[in-house]
Amino acid sequence: MNWDSFVMVDWSGGNDRGPTPTKDAIWVGISRSDTSEDPRYFRNRQSFFSWITDFLDAELTAKRRTLVGFDFPFGYPAGFGRHLTGTDDPLTLWQWFTDRVEDSPKANNRFDIAGQINRTLPGVGPFWANGLKRDIADLPRKGLARTQNPFPEKRMVETRAKGSFTCWQLAGAGAVGSQVIMGLPILHRLRQIFANKISIWPFDQLTRPIAFVEIWPTLFAGPAPADMIKDAHQVKATAQALAQKSVTTLHADLQITSPVEGWILGIGQPN
Repeated sequence: MNWDSFVMVDWSGGNDRGPTPTKDAIWVGISRSDTSEDPRYFRNRQSFFSWITDFLDAELTAKRRTLVGFDFPFGYPAGFGRHLTGTDDPLTLWQWFTDRVEDSPKANNRFDIAGQINRTLPGVGPFWANGLKRDIADLPRKGLARTQNPFPEKRMVETRAKGSFTCWQLAGAGAVGSQVIMGLPILHRLRQIFANKISIWPFDQLTRPIAFVEIWPTLFAGPAPADMIKDAHQVKATAQALAQKSVTTLHADLQITSPVEGWILGIGQPN
């Protein structure tokens, strides 16, 4: 299976970052076999969503097969989804978050949702790192304040991706927990808009013209040039690297199955 376009997204779980391109915002890199575009900056999730719907519609019209990578986990450690939804199906968990997340450019309820989830479990945890000034019941600011986590601290893939962060941490340098909570509803909505056009790897067979995959740009991007924002560099380098990969190698990477937790493209086969 060949891909024509490679679109890599550096995500953000925070609020509007303003009109001037900056770090810790949403950045998108686009490459094809013979071209590579300058990274695109999006100040908030709303502007990104408007752009990506138009972009994917244009890709479908042009009959280009498109691989879209997002740099946040598509699933949680085993057992978490079953606790919330009664099933291990990660896409049901996407629906669960979509039904509860409230999101506007300047505010969202991700920390409140994490506290609500913690209250459904014994002890304190698993989510931690309240990034707001106000306290949130059952959401500790420090990981050491947790008293119990009935689920694995990391997914299997993260135990192999040295330096990756647990999805339970919501704030702090490198944390991805907020990105997951604010990202899964976006993916779910896109999957609904482009019904039967998007495959979610590694949960679906990649038989549709658009594939969403989970990426970790650290695997593909070296240090950023001094005059370039790191996030922008990473999405451009990752898109270029995947566009230039041999078809055989890319296909081998995409043969992994991890039906509950998800997997990072490029990490290799599970043990």
